[in-house]
Amino acid sequence: MSPALVFSVIFGYFILLICISYFTSRKADTDTFFTGNRQSPWYLVAFGMIGASLSGVTFISVPGEVGNSDWTYFQIVLGYLLGYLVIGTVLMPLYYRLNLVSIYTYLQDRFGIWSYKTGSFFFLLSQTIGASFRLFLVAGVLQIAFFDSFGVPFEVSVLITIILIWLYTFKGGIKTIVWTDSLQTFFMLLSVCISIYIIAQQLDLSFNQVMDKVGNSDYSKIFIWDWKPGNNFFKQFFSGAFIAIVMTGLDQNMMQKNLTCKNIGEAQKNMLWFSITLVFVNLLFLSLGVLLYVFAEDQGIVLAINEETGKLLSTDKLFPNLAINHFNLLAGVIFLLGITAAAYSSADSSLTSLTTAFCVDFLNFDKLPEEKRKQTRMIVHIGFSVILFLAIFIFNKINDDSVINSVFRAAGYTYGPLLGLFSFGLFTKYKVKDKFVLPLCLATPIISYILNANSEVWFGGYIFGFEILIVNGALTFIGLFLLRKK
Repeated sequence: MSPALVFSVIFGYFILLICISYFTSRKADTDTFFTGNRQSPWYLVAFGMIGASLSGVTFISVPGEVGNSDWTYFQIVLGYLLGYLVIGTVLMPLYYRLNLVSIYTYLQDRFGIWSYKTGSFFFLLSQTIGASFRLFLVAGVLQIAFFDSFGVPFEVSVLITIILIWLYTFKGGIKTIVWTDSLQTFFMLLSVCISIYIIAQQLDLSFNQVMDKVGNSDYSKIFIWDWKPGNNFFKQFFSGAFIAIVMTGLDQNMMQKNLTCKNIGEAQKNMLWFSITLVFVNLLFLSLGVLLYVFAEDQGIVLAINEETGKLLSTDKLFPNLAINHFNLLAGVIFLLGITAAAYSSADSSLTSLTTAFCVDFLNFDKLPEEKRKQTRMIVHIGFSVILFLAIFIFNKINDDSVINSVFRAAGYTYGPLLGLFSFGLFTKYKVKDKFVLPLCLATPIISYILNANSEVWFGGYIFGFEILIVNGALTFIGLFLLRKK
């Protein structure tokens, strides 16, 4: 794929995003930026949330990881349904009843100022690391596909990327994001469907033969009943439920979109259809994963294997490598659109939610006059753009996959305190000694990490999977109970 073609695709895509931004941000004020004036169509929010929840990491990693984990990831997806049920019936009615802009405001009403700031701080930390990591992965693909051909340094290409995101989000905010996320979801799903079609063509398979190939593949094993591994069904199912609760229901980034719906009825309708659609979309990604490995085997493409573990290496590179170097030109262009859309559907909403949370939770934003609010919001928006750039710059300088992945996993531990805080607030009537909440929430992720690192030795071969999140939340819950006021 020529650099000129890559440039044309990316340039045209961003022109389209900026045009959407222009039409959605006319007459925009601060309320538009934060809440979309609560006028978003529920079906648009539901469709756009698919792209935002998947992100560039999922777009690349889920198909690739099929080579090592088969379809066991689908156990987590099934758990999502339980989590989304809790969000739609417990959390969203609460947020709408309190008319929240930042969902962490609930913690101030329930426990006090320190709990409120602690909840928002953990969101800001995790979202900054997560958004930076996802952009870093995708920026690496774009660097190889385009920027290296012109000798553009990685740092410059990332800076250009973040400036482009800032340009189409700085004015319309969440109102623009609802529309651009829908466009980006469309391109992401189009990329997956066309990739499946191209593979079927090159392997001379009909639709029914593709279904048989996927269904009968050794890679399509879903359920693991052995209790010790991290991918045991019950571990992954309940982990999926709690992941959905914390990374959607307790995440300002995802809930800010839901809160742009006109009322609680439409928001719940959005959550219902989003959750159902997401199951089928993940099946599509997993099916693509099987076909990628079938295609690689058919074409004699040798995949590197770790001799000690027997697992495949660099599975994240499989889809990009085949799409750009082995599929036809159309597939390469659509893949590029898909990966770009996947990256920015997550990054743009992250930047907007970071700006919202910091303004509302730390700057007493509601007490400022409108003109001052616009100025402050602009400064904060620029500030978080710079922070994302610096974080990606640091990831690139580290240049060690194991270290970077460890940092990303560590960011997941920050959702445990949020789970503990909200569940204690919702399911008990206790007040707590508010000033001790921050030290508690700093301690519980560290304890969880130590347990996770030593579980195989301490607990008779038991290996934690994603359920370490539940342990983290439970430790926070117990700590809050001990800090309760008599």
